[in-house]
Amino acid sequence: MAVEDTQPLISHLIELRKRLLNCIIAVVAIFLCLAYFSNDIYQLVSAPLIEQMPAGASMIATDVASPFFAPVKLTMIVSVFLAVPVILYQIWAFIAPALYRHERRLVVPLLISSSFLFYIGMAFAYFVVFPLAFGFFAKTAPHGVQIATDINNYLDFVMALFMAFGVSFEVPIAIVLLCWTGVTTPEELKAKRPYVLVGAFIVGMLLTPPDVLSQTLLAIPMYCLFEVGVFFSRFYTGLRREESDQETE
Repeated sequence: MAVEDTQPLISHLIELRKRLLNCIIAVVAIFLCLAYFSNDIYQLVSAPLIEQMPAGASMIATDVASPFFAPVKLTMIVSVFLAVPVILYQIWAFIAPALYRHERRLVVPLLISSSFLFYIGMAFAYFVVFPLAFGFFAKTAPHGVQIATDINNYLDFVMALFMAFGVSFEVPIAIVLLCWTGVTTPEELKAKRPYVLVGAFIVGMLLTPPDVLSQTLLAIPMYCLFEVGVFFSRFYTGLRREESDQETE
């Protein structure tokens, strides 16, 4: 009897290993395709800062190996970002057998929209936040201070912002899931709007560099996405109620 009980667990672990390997293979395959263009990718990511730097200023490398490892590190991170749809699909393929048919129809749009929102958040950071933030930093530098950012420090800075905005733009998905599972309701969330607005600025303060501009640029979209999540959560909540009524009948 004990052996029969362990068989489902072993089969789940084997399936989990398969899905993890597929994710790793996808990331490695994308990395191998992009490795040759590592320097070009870094140049693209550093363009918002370089465009705001004074004439004659440039980025520097304070470590001997930084000119090689910084672009390679960035390329690996970009490979993970580009593999997000594959990773989400592998998660979906792992949990799908445990879901009912109507649950699968509801989860698929969430997985697709979560990938889309993640990339929208990163694009918002690159095209909106970076030019404004770097322009602000360059203009507020004290007189006589030469701007020369280290390439490793810049990489860590922008990756933190990319992740902060990418994850923060998942707010509608989180709200829909909370309402769908019954943790909360759209009505309760509407009543807590003032607290959510304050919380958005607190999260912006924790996830972004210590300047008001970056915090505000993250907090305002987060609150707007909160409203989007509350709007769409009504449809999922209605579907959940219909399913519960059908089960009781």
